[in-house]
Amino acid sequence: MMRSLYSGVSGLKVHQTKMDVIGNNIANVNTIGFKASTVQFSDVFYQTTQSASGANALTGTAGTNAKQIGLGATLSSITASMSTQGGSQRTDNATDLMITGNAFFVVNNGNGNYFTKNGSFTIDGSGYLATESGYYVMGWSPDPDDPNKIKQDTVNKIAIQTPENSTTPPEATTDVTLKGNIDKTDSNLTGDGYIISSEFFDSLGNSYTAKLSLVADTAATTAGENQYKISLVGINDSTGKAVTSALMTNVTIGTDSYTIDADGKITGTATSATVKFDANTGAFISTGTGTAAAPINTLDIKITSTSDTTDNTLFGDKGIITYDLSSITQYSTTGNCSISSSKGSLENIGAGKKVGNLSGISIQQDGKIYGSYDNGTSKLLGQIAVATFSNPSGLEAVGGSLFAATQNSGEFDGKGVDVTQDGGKFSTGVLEMSNVDLSAEFTNMITTQRGFQANSRIITTSDTLLEELINLKR
Repeated sequence: MMRSLYSGVSGLKVHQTKMDVIGNNIANVNTIGFKASTVQFSDVFYQTTQSASGANALTGTAGTNAKQIGLGATLSSITASMSTQGGSQRTDNATDLMITGNAFFVVNNGNGNYFTKNGSFTIDGSGYLATESGYYVMGWSPDPDDPNKIKQDTVNKIAIQTPENSTTPPEATTDVTLKGNIDKTDSNLTGDGYIISSEFFDSLGNSYTAKLSLVADTAATTAGENQYKISLVGINDSTGKAVTSALMTNVTIGTDSYTIDADGKITGTATSATVKFDANTGAFISTGTGTAAAPINTLDIKITSTSDTTDNTLFGDKGIITYDLSSITQYSTTGNCSISSSKGSLENIGAGKKVGNLSGISIQQDGKIYGSYDNGTSKLLGQIAVATFSNPSGLEAVGGSLFAATQNSGEFDGKGVDVTQDGGKFSTGVLEMSNVDLSAEFTNMITTQRGFQANSRIITTSDTLLEELINLKR
């Protein structure tokens, strides 16, 4: 009689535990990265009232089975569904990430590494990638010997908007390209000449504008060619003020030398710096002393600064900025010249850059983080590492959508792996939601409630039998 009572009690306990798990699953239906759990029951030990016996040929009796009475149910396991991917929620936040695959983000709060599927990240006040609950997101840093590659070493926090990443160094301009058309009927090609404004950077990121004058060289007598002289008439800084000899001492164009005085006045005469065109087709021929048979497409402008040394200069490559004039034509159009200057060669190199300020970040599918700077530079800042486990269901939930490694999950080696190693990837601007299946949970809730109800009936019915037994003496 008492056995049925205690069996009913054990049934109530395990069904109540299952209901607790179901309640937790449903409560976290909208929790980012939450993994639903399932409950399994098992029967407990049995009371054997008669052991099994085998057949006896001597006596002619058959074998009998054991007579056993079960003593209720117990909790077998509570297992999290780690391998089931939760739904995706779009956020369009550049630092929100979702892992496709069975890997986990590695986070650290100074007391050790934890693991999570919650990819809702932000950048903390120190400039590091972190969770909204104050854990650093762990990964790898660029290789000091090659900043364009990642050094996969022990995981550490990832620097994003730290002082060393907030800016990128400037670069001096080494190449400039002139494009457009010279119309020889333009009246500006006489006298002071047609002025071309050309911008360039020094090695500190300061911007300057050189003013070049283009004048028709009517003294050139080569048959079938039209020639124009190029001279320097001014250099201004970014504020429009003339650069003085305190910064630049002289400028050379071809073999023509120009001096700059303390007031920014430039003196010098154009003789060798020229550009030639075919008088009949208007096509570019050459610069300087080049010919149609042996054309020279470029013209070197060398700037000497007060800080110049043998191998160090503030401007260009050893002070030289190479101008490519091969894209200029000489066609008759509207009577006006239209020459424009752009920093960089025709291959788009050597343009130079100002100091770059971090303007944004992007995270690739493999977890590599690149910083975008307002001078056009892109810089590798780090890579997010992930952790994988042979038995992810063996991880211990510690709250806050975090898990800790256990002896049955497998250990974390402290280094982590690339998310693409097992075919996974990161999705940016997306979060993994809970993998709770509400339809399954409500169904489990119904069966659990019925199981609890049935076990309660065992207790009430057993109590009725005990009451009848007590009433026998009346």
